[in-house]
Amino acid sequence: MSAAGPLLSIVVPVRGDSTPLAALLSQLPSRPGLQIIVSSMGPTDSTHDFIREGRPDIVWIDGAPGRGVQFNAGAAQARGRWLWFVHADSHLPEGWFEIFETLDRRGDVVGGAFAFRLDTRVWQARWLEWAVAARVRLFGLPYGDQGIFVRRAVFQSIQGFRPIPLMEDVEFVRRLKRQGRVVHLSEGMVTSARRWEQRGWLRQSLSNLGTLALYFLGVSPERLARRYDRRPNAF
Repeated sequence: MSAAGPLLSIVVPVRGDSTPLAALLSQLPSRPGLQIIVSSMGPTDSTHDFIREGRPDIVWIDGAPGRGVQFNAGAAQARGRWLWFVHADSHLPEGWFEIFETLDRRGDVVGGAFAFRLDTRVWQARWLEWAVAARVRLFGLPYGDQGIFVRRAVFQSIQGFRPIPLMEDVEFVRRLKRQGRVVHLSEGMVTSARRWEQRGWLRQSLSNLGTLALYFLGVSPERLARRYDRRPNAF
């Protein structure tokens, strides 16, 4: 890290299961210009403690549940010019650090996200990736599992994520778009397909679409969260 601070701070929320976190951190060796922040939500297991002991280079935060809340807690500890909010079950795109070096030279860009990819070869995954790409292209609306990133100064100016129990990523991106250019990169952020595999591809996709539609119709995030939490393996 230079005297002016690192290029990039990665903020990772995690709750409970440490297996995805260990896999993600294996992709994130300590390096100049990078700060890694793990924001734990609620109880953690012994594997999590083992990981923590083995990575003294990481900033560890413990706090209350809620992705938006934990993203904000992590961002409060960040020193990077860019903030990158990464879900623990993600696999990072090739050349991710160099991507941010390029973005840093583009003064018109205030934030963005990566392309949506799933870690399975079934045809349903390719269809869903196409549908997400269409949503992003038409509405400029990536979700949190696409690795939303933002300049830290812009994040601070719009006061970060709202402390709402659901749709915090959608609400944040809608405000971010008013600040300047938001880019949608072709490089893919690979995320776990377990929710679709467990609940069924059509059922999970329709549920996600329904939740988004209800949000835009004015249903409160609190009410949506109660509906969401009634589903098995919701988080």
